[in-house]
Amino acid sequence: MERVLITDDGMRLDAAAERVAREITDRMRALPEVDSVAAPVYSADGTALRVDVTMVGAELDGDKHVGALRAQTEEVARANPGLLIEETGGPSVSSGVDALRGRDLARTEMIAVPITLLTLLVVFRSLALALVPLLLAVSSIVAAIGLAMPASHLFPDNGVGTNIILLIGLAVGVDYTLFYLKRAREERDRPGAALDSRAVVAVAAATSGRAVVVSGLAVAASTATLYLVDDVIFSSIATAAILVTLVSVASSLTALPALLTVLTDRAARRAAGHAAPVRRTSSRGRFTGFVLRKIAAKPAAALTISVLAMLALTAPVLGLELTDMGRETHPRTIPAMQTFDRLNAAFPELKSMHQVVVAADPARANEVTNALRALAERATHDPAMMPPDEPRTSADGRVTLLELPVSHHVSDDAAQRSLERVRADYVPATIGALPDIDYAVTGDVARYADYPEHQKQKLPLVIAGLLLVTFALTAAAFRSIVLGLVGVVLNLLSAGASLGLLTWGFQHTWAERLLDFDSTGTIGSRVPLLLFVILFGLSMDYQVFVLSRIKEAVDNGVPTRQAVLDGVAGSAGVVTSAAFVMVTVFASFVPLHIMEMKQMGFALAAAVLLDAFVIRIVILPALLLLLGDRTWWPVRPAVTPAGRVPVKVGS
Repeated sequence: MERVLITDDGMRLDAAAERVAREITDRMRALPEVDSVAAPVYSADGTALRVDVTMVGAELDGDKHVGALRAQTEEVARANPGLLIEETGGPSVSSGVDALRGRDLARTEMIAVPITLLTLLVVFRSLALALVPLLLAVSSIVAAIGLAMPASHLFPDNGVGTNIILLIGLAVGVDYTLFYLKRAREERDRPGAALDSRAVVAVAAATSGRAVVVSGLAVAASTATLYLVDDVIFSSIATAAILVTLVSVASSLTALPALLTVLTDRAARRAAGHAAPVRRTSSRGRFTGFVLRKIAAKPAAALTISVLAMLALTAPVLGLELTDMGRETHPRTIPAMQTFDRLNAAFPELKSMHQVVVAADPARANEVTNALRALAERATHDPAMMPPDEPRTSADGRVTLLELPVSHHVSDDAAQRSLERVRADYVPATIGALPDIDYAVTGDVARYADYPEHQKQKLPLVIAGLLLVTFALTAAAFRSIVLGLVGVVLNLLSAGASLGLLTWGFQHTWAERLLDFDSTGTIGSRVPLLLFVILFGLSMDYQVFVLSRIKEAVDNGVPTRQAVLDGVAGSAGVVTSAAFVMVTVFASFVPLHIMEMKQMGFALAAAVLLDAFVIRIVILPALLLLLGDRTWWPVRPAVTPAGRVPVKVGS
């Protein structure tokens, strides 16, 4: 529903306002997008006049059609400059939020892409190589957006798919290319290596390529658990993430090796014209080597301290409060939200609503109506509610509706308590006493209360699915039940700690000025589910890459202890570089105006930082050092004669 509000700077309205209301009514009724227009309604003090417009079609179609209604309102406003004539409603607010989100995302892309390119330039010291990850990511994003169109005919899409494709596509595209390029460069620069470009790429494909396939399957399988939520938003996110991930994997297995062969050829020709290259030792390598030496000396102490620190960060989750981030949390920079506030001030009965819906045999319509009138009589004496209108019955007499206006916003405790009274007292004593009927209480307040509860009920199911996927894929990829369990524990630690940081930062007010937000004292009900799913998927990238390096060394005859140290040291540069890129992408969501997106960006940025710098560099090696050869239980990797000299830690 849309509402047109007519005011005159707090003055009582006269006949001119009534003339404008009639003109708006006539214009709206003539639109094919409009189903009906109610009679104009004055506010209690006569300073405001509103016209309620009901649009045709389902609620989700409102965003597509609201432009025609707003155009009529704006035309009338231009013709009557002495009055303030404005429009608000669910579709207007949604359109304003979408426009603001689009502007915000465009700004984040302007920040994330240049920083990503600079990071890759630092890593590879080559513009050509630095452009390869971006090229793969952008091409995968474009292909996935194209595939999303036919996929939307099979899977529901509420419009968030493109945003997810951009977010996940940039992250996994850069990750997968980094894995390939890093390994190809290592093989090319290995002392005494005599491999041509095709052989170098073949080695990268056999090692990092396998890790990319496993990681991609992990991301897709993890994201697929969102279908368990049975929610159109989460289904849209799942479809988008799966598409862009699988496209990125396919590109990594086809276009990337071909491009990599060309670049490796060019690098080899340049190297042939120069003296022996000087090996560069990065400060990151020295730092990682220092940390690993300390961990190797006292793995139990390192594991205990780091795990306790992560559990301390997780502790605030015990006070987690989830709510539906509805209209009240939207920025007031959106014009429709400014009108929304003025409308609620003039008509407090519109702040929120309980809707009692009854379905019964048409012959019992009068009986149902009388019961609803009795319910309305009880509600009249409720301090949180205002006098309701008469119950309305559908044309076929099967459905009857009673709307109970609430003079509080949905997030107010008074509104929530009134919902409890309606459901626990008023309805059972009236409608509930009638046999053989179906009834329910819905409305704004019910959605605010019920939607977070739905998320809470689905969260354990999704987490169980994620744990099963993580365990199964890790155990199958490395033929180790122990590593499957390790993957589960580490992912839980990073997800829990990041959710704890989010709770600590956003449910309180201390970070408001730092992060530019007004705390609602709650976390968006969708955020924990998305955090767990996206983090479990993306963290598998790091996990598979690091463990692949360790297992490869063990298969080549290196003792498990040395393989752990060499594998973590050898992969640290790629992991930290990829993590920096992802942190940049996710952190660019923190300045956004939409609260849930801001919270999601903060949580994912924190999670990736913790995963890359605490989980992969401290907890994982400490745990594997303590496990030793038990890491590979029940199947010990087949050992072949070592053909290479193990790399020293930190080299």
